[in-house]
Amino acid sequence: MESLLIWAGLGVVLIVILSKIVRIVPQNEAFVVERLGKYSATLEAGFHILIPFLDRVAYKHSLKEFAVDVPQQQAITRDNVALGVDGVLYMRIMDPRAASYGVDNLGFAITQLAQTTMRAEIGKITLDQTFESRESINAQVTNAIDEASNSWGTKVLRYEVKDIAPPSSILEEMEKQMAAERERRVAVTTSEGYREAQINEANGDKQATILRAQGSAESVLIEARARAEAIKAISQAITQEGGTTAVAQQLSEQYIAAFEKLARNGTVALIPSDGSDVSSVVGKAFTAFETLKGQVDQAEQI
Repeated sequence: MESLLIWAGLGVVLIVILSKIVRIVPQNEAFVVERLGKYSATLEAGFHILIPFLDRVAYKHSLKEFAVDVPQQQAITRDNVALGVDGVLYMRIMDPRAASYGVDNLGFAITQLAQTTMRAEIGKITLDQTFESRESINAQVTNAIDEASNSWGTKVLRYEVKDIAPPSSILEEMEKQMAAERERRVAVTTSEGYREAQINEANGDKQATILRAQGSAESVLIEARARAEAIKAISQAITQEGGTTAVAQQLSEQYIAAFEKLARNGTVALIPSDGSDVSSVVGKAFTAFETLKGQVDQAEQI
C-alpha cells in the first residue's frame, strides 16, 4: 500500500514537472519566455522544452490581425466646429518581445495614440473636408500611428472612421442646405422644361411659316405656268387655219360680256364713244386682237 502511494506521488510530481517543461505553441501565436525574471527567448508555433523552475512563459501573443475599438471623442476642425469622431484600428504584432516590454498596456496605449492622432488630423481640415476626405483621413491616421508605435513591435494595417457626428445645430443647417439644394434642382428642371417647350413651339411656328411660304410660292409658280401654257396654246391656235377668226370672235364675246356685267352691277353707266354701232365694238375687239397677235409674232421671232 505504501509503495502504491509512493508511485502515485511520483506520478503527480512527474506530471507537474512535465507541465513546467513541455510547451506546445499553437499556430499564429508566440510565447515570450523569461529565465530567472529576464527575457530568454520567443517561442514560435511547435513543441518546446523549458528548464523547470527556471524558465516560465511570461507573455502570450496572437500573431493574427486584430481590431482595437477607438471610442468616440471630441475633435475640433480648422473652422472651429466640434465633432464627435470614433473609429476602429486594425493591427498585428510583428515583434512579440517589443510588444511585451515596449509598453505596459498595449491596447490602452494604442487607443490613446489613435485618439490623439485623430484629433490632430481633424484639426487640420474644415468641416466639409471631414465628410469628403474620409479615405485621406484614414490613410494619414494609419501612417501616423504606425510610425509612433513602431517601437512597440506592432504594425498598424489600417484605420477606419466609423462615425462623424456634428452638433445638432450644424445638422439642422445641413438639412436646410440640402432642402434648398433640392428646391434649386426642381426649379432648374422646371425652367429647363419650360425653355425646351418654348423652343419647340418656336421651331413649330417657324416650320409652319416656312411651309406656308413654300406653298404660296408653289401656288404662284403653278399659276404662272398655267398662264404661260394658256398663252402658248393661244399662240398655237392663231397659227392654225381659222384660228384668227376664232380668237377674234372669242375676244368680242368677252368684251361684250364685260360691258353687260358692268351695266348690271355697276352704279356708273359706261357708254362707248360710238355705242350706236355695235359693229364698232367688234371692230375694237379685232383691233385689240391684231395688236396682241403682232406682239406674239414678234415674241416668236425673237
